[in-house]
Order: sequence, then C-alpha cells, then structure tokens
Amino acid sequence: MTTFAPAPHVPVSHVDPFGLDILEDPLPFQADLRDAGPVVYLDRYEVFAMGRYEQVHAALTDWQGFQSAAGVGLSNFRYEKPWRPPSLLLEADPPHHDAPRSVLSKVLGPRALQKLRASWLVDAEVLVDQVLESATEFDAVTRLAAAFPLRVFPDAVGIPDAGRENLLPYGDHLFNAFGPVNSLVEKGAPRIGELSGWVNAQCTRDALSEDGFGAQIWAAADRGDITYEQAPLIVRSLLSAGVDTTVNGLAAVLYAFASHPDQWARVRANPMLARTAFDEAVRWESPVQTFFRTATRDIEVGGTLIPDGHKILMFLGAANRDPRRWENPDAFDLSRNPSGHVGFGMGIHQCVGQHVARLESEALLTALVARVKTIEFTGTPRRHLNNTLRSWESVPVRVQLG
Repeated sequence: MTTFAPAPHVPVSHVDPFGLDILEDPLPFQADLRDAGPVVYLDRYEVFAMGRYEQVHAALTDWQGFQSAAGVGLSNFRYEKPWRPPSLLLEADPPHHDAPRSVLSKVLGPRALQKLRASWLVDAEVLVDQVLESATEFDAVTRLAAAFPLRVFPDAVGIPDAGRENLLPYGDHLFNAFGPVNSLVEKGAPRIGELSGWVNAQCTRDALSEDGFGAQIWAAADRGDITYEQAPLIVRSLLSAGVDTTVNGLAAVLYAFASHPDQWARVRANPMLARTAFDEAVRWESPVQTFFRTATRDIEVGGTLIPDGHKILMFLGAANRDPRRWENPDAFDLSRNPSGHVGFGMGIHQCVGQHVARLESEALLTALVARVKTIEFTGTPRRHLNNTLRSWESVPVRVQLG
C-alpha cells in the first residue's frame, strides 16, 4: 500500500494509541479522539480511527462494508501473512463464518449453561471460602478474577489440568499481536512457539474429555455441520478468547466495587444487580479496548471517505464512555442500563461466549455477596499493559466479612 494522505478536512492525530503511556491511561486520548470528530486519521499507522459510539456501533454491525477476514488487528491479511491460522470466528466473514459460529452458539447456548450453572455456583462458593479462610487481605486478580475462570472454564472445554498455566500468557501474546510490533509483542515472542504448540495440542480430539465443549465441537464435525479441519480451530477459539477476556472482566468488576463502596452496598441489598454490575463494569472498563476492521470498498463515514483496503481502528473503550450515548459515562453506576455497550462487540461477530462470562461473574459475585460486607483497597492497583486488553496486574484488597 502506498503512503496515503487523508482529505484536508479530516482530523489527524500524531499520538501512538499503543504507546505504553496511553495504554496505562487511555482515557484522555480517547476523549480527545471523540472530540476531534467521528473519524480521525492516525498518521503513525496510516489507519482511520473511530471513537464515538455511533460510528463504532455502525462499523461493528456492517460486516459487508467493514470486513474481519482481513484481520482484526493492525496486520492486513490482504497484503500480509498472518502469524497463525486465522480465527474462524473473529477473522472470518460469511459464508465462511456461518457454520463455525452456528456450532459454537449451540455449544455455548442457554441449555448448556443451565447445566453448568449449579456446579459453577458451588465452585465459586468453594473458591471464595478457600480465599477468605486463609486471609481477608489478598490480591483480587490472582486469587479470584484469574483463579475462577482457570478453575471452571478449561474443565467445561474438557482440557486436562496439566499446562493450564499456559493459557494466560498465550492469550496475552495473542491480544498483543493485534497491535503493532512493539515491546509488548517482543516480550512474548520467545515463548509463542511453545505456547501455540501446547494450545494446538489441546484442541485435538484425543486430548479432550468426552463430555466437554470441545467434544461437542468434534461431534458437530461428525454430523457434517463443520469440517474436521475446522474443528480444532473452533476449539482453539474457546481457549484463545474464552479466558483472558473473562479474567479481565472479573478484575474490572472487582476493581469497580473496591473503588465504589456504595455500589457494592447496592448489590448486597439486591443481589439481582450482580448481572447488571458485570455489564456495567464491561462498559466502564472495556476489557477489550480496540479491534480493527478493513474497508471492502470506498466508504463514507461521518463525512470522511475511507478508501477500499484501508484499516479502521475501532476504540470500543472510547465508545463505551461516549457522552453522546451515555449519561455521566465515567461513573460506574448500577442504576444505569448498560445494555447496548460494545464491550462484547456487536453484530455477527459479537462475542459468542459472553453468556459464559456473565455466568462466571454471576457465580463469583453471588458467592462474595453472601460473605463479604465491604471491599476496599489496601494498596495501589497495578495495570498489566496489553495492546488490545485493559488489564489489571494486581488489585490488592481487604474485605470485611458479614
């Protein structure tokens, strides 16, 4: 692709949104991006950016105009070879996207989750009891937000216990790789061959239990709903996107409650708010901050012409705090209806596992609500930087039981 200059009226930003300082605190940049206009040109990467809710939502739902098949990261698969076989869910469009999506939607559907609900509620109670019996001061990320998904979700998929510690570093590199090749990508590069090999090995039929999500995906291949070549890639999608995003969503809601004790009191008074709390935390923190699309033709958005083949960077986090869409958007507020947030995407590529994440959050928060009166910080929370994800490295808290 030759060097491109946008039309003179298009606002241009020289800021690197993947700079470590921006990743540490993206909110001021995102506010500037929204204020600059509906579409802004990021000259460092020669991509168009959208930070307002209206344009982000429209791009997410227009798969014909803004394709995923050219990659949902900075790399453009029209011109570059992907570092791994593309995801059949994230990095494919109809018709190639249809069968895998249909199979996974059934595997992760309401009937399957209803079977898991009772056992996950018990698992959450056991974990919370273990944590609280040992201490009332602990790291909410490592002891709860990361521990619970790594406890229940791989079991549901049907992978063995050995090697599960590989899931988070693999996912961390995967989401870093959607951005530019910066220090975060370089940090994960030495191990990615080893980690990818382990993940791929878990996706084979022989590695999976007979009653998990993975086995159901292979059964779909037996029925002819998908091909045998597609089956391991669909299992890989579960292991790639089903852990890190949930860990970060749980960390977000726990951080939100520690920083908003009045909202924790509301959930204690009305535990039915637990589900609303998770979605409000996903809106407020946006664990998935960005995704790319590629224009399939010359498309005009907000008075800006985006040429065919150009990358578009959608700032989901900015859209979820757009005051044009949300009243008092910087507040974590359980009186708000957060439905419509784009934290799980939107349209045909909306996160197929979002209901799994909601169930995990419901189970964990239900166990905490029954035992914990207050949550407060005992130190300064620390971010874990990632090119795509808004993550916490550590959220040290003290709880009062009651």
